[in-house]
Amino acid sequence: MRKVQLYIAASIDGYIARPDGGVDWLSKVEKEGEDYGYGSFIASIDTTLMGRKTYDEVLGFGVPFPYMNTANYVFTRQERQPDNNPVQFIREDPADFVGKLREQPGGNIWLIGGGGLNTVLLNAGLIDEMILSVIPIVLGEGIPLFGGQPKETHWKVAEHQVFDTGLVQLRYLKG
Repeated sequence: MRKVQLYIAASIDGYIARPDGGVDWLSKVEKEGEDYGYGSFIASIDTTLMGRKTYDEVLGFGVPFPYMNTANYVFTRQERQPDNNPVQFIREDPADFVGKLREQPGGNIWLIGGGGLNTVLLNAGLIDEMILSVIPIVLGEGIPLFGGQPKETHWKVAEHQVFDTGLVQLRYLKG
């Protein structure tokens, strides 16, 4: 069965974006030659999952769509016309869809976010691994890592790494 991995950055106080969706604060830890394992991670996946607001935020970065070589599923409650990017807009229940997707042949699946989709898949028991990069900033408000009402779940630390930029990366497996 394919593995769903939440690979994401969050502030010390657990926000993945500012209230307006902005992620400018991620640049605080940018360092030439350091990708925090992103290159090897992206090479291990062949599918992405994201919510519509996250997709719109990615489009707003002013660069070409970054996931051209993967299958991409964007979950939305509204009818959405196809655009020029290789994405499929999904209106069905995310947990049902991802449950079926995991059973299909393929590589690992990257849950990009956002917070609402993270919670739906967490509550359904569909996240197998979390790679959380904690950025040394307190935002005070924003979009939480898990929006709504996440269920209590237990995880075990598989590894951790501290970088000289202050970023701490934690890899959790389902407990």
